[in-house]
Amino acid sequence: MQDRLIVGLDVPTLGEAEAVVRDLDGVISFYKIGYQLAFAGGLDFARDLVSSGARVFLDMKLLDIDNTVAKGVENIARMGVSMLTLHAYPKAMRAAVDAARGSSLCLLGVTVLTSMDEGDLIDAGYEYDPHTLVLRRAEQALAAGMGGVVCSADEAAAVRRIVGPEMAVVTPGIRPAGAERGDQKRVMTPADAIRSGASHLVVARPIVKAPDRRAAAEAILAEMKAA
Repeated sequence: MQDRLIVGLDVPTLGEAEAVVRDLDGVISFYKIGYQLAFAGGLDFARDLVSSGARVFLDMKLLDIDNTVAKGVENIARMGVSMLTLHAYPKAMRAAVDAARGSSLCLLGVTVLTSMDEGDLIDAGYEYDPHTLVLRRAEQALAAGMGGVVCSADEAAAVRRIVGPEMAVVTPGIRPAGAERGDQKRVMTPADAIRSGASHLVVARPIVKAPDRRAAAEAILAEMKAA
């Protein structure tokens, strides 16, 4: 389960990120770096983590013209990180797959953010409800040759039926029973996410903000294993 639990280093400074990694040494070996830390020296820290033997999920949610996406993916693949996100737009996904070919980089298509519900999608101009849009983008990710998708655990079972057993189904918005939702709107417990077909769970605040990070991570790992 250590390979399936990804801890989000959603902290503002490298010092705090280093403290999280120290606290979780020997328990967690997979970390997510997103915008907040990336723009505070997190890209170099990602290289350091890879050099130390840890795995890194770079959550950049790329979206741009095909050539720009491709060139970005080529450089990211050279960093040695394990996973990279981009928004699941068909043209961007196809460009990324071509650029990553021959590397071990797992490309993940972000379907619908777990902070968004139907009202948010309507405001953004989409004609689909979250569930329908997630499934449509999962189909497009499969067709593009992506390594996996990112979706709410609410949709994991339906996505798994579409993408089959090999693709990664990565689920953020994981909250242990009793934990606060924060800004997440579509959440699920670790056990339910595993039962629903998620291959990897992304957990940030319930571990990073816990009084005892190590104990919090171990409890989630135990729940995943039991499921």
